Amino acid sequence: MPMKPRRSKPSPARPHNPLPNLAEPDVVLVAVTGMSPAILTETVWALATRPEPVIPTRIVAITTAEGRQRLATLFQPSAALDGLSPWDALRSAFNQIGHDTTGRLRFGITGEDVSVITDVDPSTGASRELTDLRSEADHRAAADAILERIRSLASNPDVQLVGSIAGGRKTMGALLYAAFTLAARETDQLTHVLINEPFETLPGFWFPAQPGGPLVSRDGSRHDPASARIELADLSFVPLRNLFQRELGRGVGSFGRLVDACRSEVQQRASEQLHLTLDQASIRMELNQTVLRLSPREHLVILFFATRTKQGAPPFAALKDATAPLNQFQRTLTASVRPGHDADWRLASPVTQPLTDDDVRRALSELRHRFIASPPHGATLAACLPKRGHFGLNLKGPQIFLR
Repeated sequence: MPMKPRRSKPSPARPHNPLPNLAEPDVVLVAVTGMSPAILTETVWALATRPEPVIPTRIVAITTAEGRQRLATLFQPSAALDGLSPWDALRSAFNQIGHDTTGRLRFGITGEDVSVITDVDPSTGASRELTDLRSEADHRAAADAILERIRSLASNPDVQLVGSIAGGRKTMGALLYAAFTLAARETDQLTHVLINEPFETLPGFWFPAQPGGPLVSRDGSRHDPASARIELADLSFVPLRNLFQRELGRGVGSFGRLVDACRSEVQQRASEQLHLTLDQASIRMELNQTVLRLSPREHLVILFFATRTKQGAPPFAALKDATAPLNQFQRTLTASVRPGHDADWRLASPVTQPLTDDDVRRALSELRHRFIASPPHGATLAACLPKRGHFGLNLKGPQIFLR
C-alpha cells in the first residue's frame, strides 16, 4: 500500500526582536536665579504643560549666596499651600493631572543642585561666596561659574540642557545666553518664561494649579492662580561649539579667555577670505574687488605693510621699529615711479617728508576707521592691521596682489 506523503509541520514563527529602545537623555533645567525662586516652579510648569510635555530629570540653579537662601523657601511648608512646600505642591499637582514624576524633578539646596558663584578675597586669598553681583569683578566671577557649569553638563552625551534666563540680574541672563552660544549643542534649548500680570509680581504665586485658593495682592484684590497664563519663549542661539572644539577641549579656563580665543579664531577664518590688491605706481586699492579711496599717506602705509607680508618678512616688535624702514620704502618707491604716474603717486608734501612715529600711528588709525566704514569686508581688514604684539599685516602672502 502506497504510503501517504507526510505533511511537514509549519515551522514556528520566529519571535520579532525589535531594536532595543535607546534611553532618552536626562533633561537638565539650568537656570540663573536671584530673589524670585518662583521662576523655577513657573518654568517647570510651563515645560510640563506644553503640547509635548517635558518634565526635567533634575534642576540646577546658578545663583548668589542670598539667592540660595531664597531658594530654600521652595522646600519650606506653607500654610497658604495647605501645609505643603511649593516644590511638594508642584510635584503633587503634576501627579494629579497624570504626569509621573518618579525619578524626575530632582532638586534641593545641596551643592549638586545649587551652584553659588564664588570669587577670591584679594586680601586673604580665601574663596568666598558672593552675596550679590555689584562690581565688574563679581560679573567676571559669574561668567566663569556659568560657563564652567554649562560646559561640564554639555560634555555629557546623556544630558539635554534646557536653560532659563528668566531669573537673577539681567547680566546673569546675558551671561547664560553667551555660555550656551559658546558651549551648548544644537539639541539644547534656551528659554524665557512669560507670565501675565498681576501674577508676575504677585506674592505667593508659584504656578497655576497651586492649592490654597485665591491670592490677595497689596491693594486687597483677590486673584485665582488658575487664571494665570504662563508661556515659555524659546530663544534661538547659534551653537558655536562645533567651530571651536580645540578651544573647548582645553582646560576650562576663564570666560574671558575663551571668548578671546574664539574671537581670534573667527577673525582668522574671516581674514582668510580677504584678497587685497594694491597699485605701486598709483593710489588705488581693491578689497575683494571693491575699490577703496585712500589718501597718499594711508596708501603708502598699507602698501608698505602689504609688501613686507608678500615678501614673507616678519612683523615688527613695535611701531618705533617700523618707522625707519617705512621711510626708506617711501624713498625707494618715489624714486622708481615712471613718468606719467607721478601726478597721482609722487605724493603730496605729507609723504615727501620723512614720517614720524606719530604720523604712522595716525595713518593706521585713519585706515582702521576708513576700513570699518567700508562694508562688507572692511571691518575684517581693519582687524588685520598692525597692532601691539603683532606689528604687521595679519594676512598671508597669497592673499595680497601688488600691481
